[in-house]
Amino acid sequence: MNGRPAATGQAAVDQLLEVLDLDHTGSMTFRGVSPSVGPQRVFGGQVAGQALVAAGRTVDPDRFVHSLHGYFVRPGDPAEPIDYQVENVRDGRSFSVRRSVALQHDKPIFFMSASFQRQEEALEHQAPTPPDVPGPDDVPTMSDRLARYPERLGIWGQIPRPIDVRYVGEPGWVRPGDRPADPHQRVWMRIDGKLPDDPLLHACALTYASDLTLLDSVLSVHGEVWGPGGLVGASLDHALWFHRSFRADEWFLYDCWSPSASGARGLATGRLFTLDGRHIASAVQEGLLRRVGA
Repeated sequence: MNGRPAATGQAAVDQLLEVLDLDHTGSMTFRGVSPSVGPQRVFGGQVAGQALVAAGRTVDPDRFVHSLHGYFVRPGDPAEPIDYQVENVRDGRSFSVRRSVALQHDKPIFFMSASFQRQEEALEHQAPTPPDVPGPDDVPTMSDRLARYPERLGIWGQIPRPIDVRYVGEPGWVRPGDRPADPHQRVWMRIDGKLPDDPLLHACALTYASDLTLLDSVLSVHGEVWGPGGLVGASLDHALWFHRSFRADEWFLYDCWSPSASGARGLATGRLFTLDGRHIASAVQEGLLRRVGA
């Protein structure tokens, strides 16, 4: 850490846009970098978002991503660039499928399949939104919550925060004993600034955000926390389905819960809703969870 305060707002969003703006190194190859200040390992949402950028840049812009499925196979080194190799699996009349592999030192750290579809109209329905959830202006901001836990400022005080995250309940980074058990974890999120109008960029930003809190819903069931006195974890895979158009720089509710945990693995699923109740995406993730010191 370099001691400088964390970038927030549009400054942090601009840094995120730089991270998602890959260098085109060949017809189907790209290169990305990590933020200059960050955790010891590459954040999973970053590598997934970059992999989607790489895949999407090889697809007709009239086709929009509707699903992605990825596996995290090695920890990424944030000090090293990440190379992305894209394979054109198929271009059909309605769908395009790509496989995007992230490599460091010639070894895969993440691979993903993504499918893109031209716009079509047919049946339309969605499940109801969660009832009685307070809005983003009625729950504490991240700064409000951090003020209660000054020991966390050493971590959160320097990492750029391009996403405005507002927990409806207690987050997983509070002190042990401060978190009541809750079968759901609900979080309001939005990119904390303005994004360009490119739909692919909004999908990549949502992919980035979707990895921030999803696995924490496994701990929420038990009232558990991350770190000393709690657990450590790592994402094993990540899947995301995009249902309707959206802007990632407008508020969305991330409603997450965990249907199962066993064998040091936890499964988490989530639905994402706009402020006006439109179901825009669904996510599923499995993660490795171990007691600290185990």
